[in-house]
Amino acid sequence: MTAPEGPDFDVLVAGMVFADVVFTDLPTPPRPGTEVWAGGMGSSPGGIANLAVALSRLGLRTGLIAGFGDDGYGQWCRQVLTEQEGVDTSMSPDFPGWHTPVTVSMAYDGDRAMVTHGHEAPVPASGLLAAGAHARAVIAELDGDPWWQPLRASGALVFADVGWDGTGAWDRCILDRLAGCHCFMPNHREAMAYTRTGTPEEALELLAELVPLAVVTLGSQGAIATDALSGEWCRVPAVGVAAIDPTGAGDCFGAALVAGTLAGWPLPVRLRFAALTAGLAVQQFGGALAAPGWGDVSDWWNAVRRSASTGEPEALRLREDYGFLSEVIPAGELSAVRRAEATIATFAHLPEPR
Repeated sequence: MTAPEGPDFDVLVAGMVFADVVFTDLPTPPRPGTEVWAGGMGSSPGGIANLAVALSRLGLRTGLIAGFGDDGYGQWCRQVLTEQEGVDTSMSPDFPGWHTPVTVSMAYDGDRAMVTHGHEAPVPASGLLAAGAHARAVIAELDGDPWWQPLRASGALVFADVGWDGTGAWDRCILDRLAGCHCFMPNHREAMAYTRTGTPEEALELLAELVPLAVVTLGSQGAIATDALSGEWCRVPAVGVAAIDPTGAGDCFGAALVAGTLAGWPLPVRLRFAALTAGLAVQQFGGALAAPGWGDVSDWWNAVRRSASTGEPEALRLREDYGFLSEVIPAGELSAVRRAEATIATFAHLPEPR
C-alpha cells in the first residue's frame, strides 16, 4: 500500500488527541446517587489518534497534525503514538500549560455515552502544517479547520467526513466544501439529513453527484457506496461479531477505505475490507488501540477458513466473500499489536519501537 517513491506521507490527518478512559460491560447506565461497576476498562489515546493508529497499523506512512499538552496524559499519548505505533508527530508540538483533553466513555446496551473535558488547542492545524508538506491522501472534517486545502491543491486525495450537527440545522451549504474532494463518507443519519432524503440509497445517489467516491455507512447493517471512476455500485453487510466497545469503529472503516483506495482495489474489496476492520475493532477496548493490524486480519481469516473446512454455512459465505485476503495479507510473520490496558502505562512499560 505504501508507494516506494513519492510524497513523505501516504496519509495526513489532523485534529485533537484525547486521553480516553473507556468502561465497558456496564450492567446499567450510571444514575445519580449510585455506583456502577464495569466489567472491563481500557486506556488509550483517542480522538484523531484513532484514525492515525488505524492507518499506521495497516502499513501506511501516517503523519499526525495535533497539539499535545505538556502534562502526563499528553506525553503518554505522544510516546504511544510515536514509539509504539510509528505515527509521525513532527508537526505536532507541545503546548506548555495546555492540558490534554480527557474523555471517559461508558459502553452499555450496544452503544456508549461519553463525558469530555478540554479546551481548543492554542494553534489550529492550519497553523501547524509544515510548508511544502505532501501526502498521497488526507482525511478531513468538512466542518472543521480547512488545513487540508493546500494538500488538495498539490494533488492529495481528500477523504471527507462530517461531524454530527447538534443544532439540527444540517446546513446543506457545507456540502459545497466537497468541491475537489475525492470521497465523502458520512453515516446514514448524516447523509439523509444533509441531502433531505428519506433513505440512505437516495442520499447516496445525490452525494454521488458531488464526489467521485461516495460512501454511506449503515452501522450494524454494513455500508453502501458508488465509485464514479469505475462505475461500480456496492452494498456489503457488516461482519457479525460480539461487540464490547464501538469506539473508533468508524475511524477504522475510514482508514481501511483509504488504504484500499491507495492500493487500487475494486470497490467491493475496499468496502468489505473496511467492514471487516470496523468489526474487528469493536471486539476490543478503546479507540486507537482497538484498531486491528494485519496480524488480527490474518488470525480472523485463518479462523474463517478452519470453520469453512468443517462445512459451517456462515464461514463458507465469508470464505467466498473475503477470498481476496489470501492475496493482500502481507507475507511473513505478522506481529501482534498493543491493546488498551486498564491503567495508563508508565513510559518504562512501553515496548521497544518496532
